[in-house]
Amino acid sequence: MKISQAVGNACTVPASNVETHNNNPSRESKIIYLPGTNCEIKSQALLSAFTSYRVGGAAELYVAPRNIEALQASLKYAQEHNLRVTTLGAGSNLLVSDRGISGLVIATRHLRYNHFDHQTGQVTVAAGESIPSLAWEIAKLGWQGFEWAVGIPGTVGGAVVMNAGAHNSCIADILVSAQVLSPDGTIETLTPEELGYGYRTSLLQGSNRVVTQATFQLQPGFDPAYVTATTREHKQMRLTTQPYNFPSCGSVFRNPKPYSAGWLIEQSGLKGYQIGGAQVAHLHANFIVNRGGAKANDIFCLIRHIQQEVQERWSILLEPEVKMLGEFQAA
Repeated sequence: MKISQAVGNACTVPASNVETHNNNPSRESKIIYLPGTNCEIKSQALLSAFTSYRVGGAAELYVAPRNIEALQASLKYAQEHNLRVTTLGAGSNLLVSDRGISGLVIATRHLRYNHFDHQTGQVTVAAGESIPSLAWEIAKLGWQGFEWAVGIPGTVGGAVVMNAGAHNSCIADILVSAQVLSPDGTIETLTPEELGYGYRTSLLQGSNRVVTQATFQLQPGFDPAYVTATTREHKQMRLTTQPYNFPSCGSVFRNPKPYSAGWLIEQSGLKGYQIGGAQVAHLHANFIVNRGGAKANDIFCLIRHIQQEVQERWSILLEPEVKMLGEFQAA
């Protein structure tokens, strides 16, 4: 079983009812109930509803566990049936192929809880918690250290995996530890050093472990009004410099220091360049937006075109920050 890191209400059924179908015998009607849990696996679930690009085909199988036990049961099912596993958070840094994803897609967006330790200034949050919501909640307590994250449209799990960052700060700066789940059901707690953090990367990328929760160290004791105002300034800065009027995945490429990817793309004359419904944003060239009706392959081809143009002009190959899942075909 291979896990890719990149999230319906469930029903409780007797353990003996492992699999059931409705009157339609097609793949689309298939529902698999995980014994001993309030969790169901659905087939052919459209992933465009779960990605910020609003594109992508169907998951062969899809499950959204709401607790650790259901997550463990999902991984066990995948292991028993030799299924490739892809984990999905908020879908904000992903491009899912129009052909969909084979195997089991595990959505962690429903893993939600938090605990604030007012003595230590640490907060422990589940993988499915929203980063922007967490930033506002921390600010209202008067705790500093998370203001920069308010504009990151993802979940805690995804942010830990990719070492998300903004405004010269990143997850590695404040992470105390991350709890991860292995396919065999074992849970371990890892430090930032053990996660091997780098610029927008960690050892969890490409591994077979799933983040379940994380603990962050903040600085308590400040005026909540001041921290909230600072957080609001960070949010406003994002709104005025980045496009939010059309679906996007955030920054498409990593910055090849000392340059910024957006500057290289803009200087290559690509602002506004469009393939199908996918367009290089006018406001920020390191964003590709879905102007309406875009296909995942439109976005993929635009990414490749940008890489080619920038490399020809600057001899720099831009490395995608967005994670591409499934099969794509270049133009």
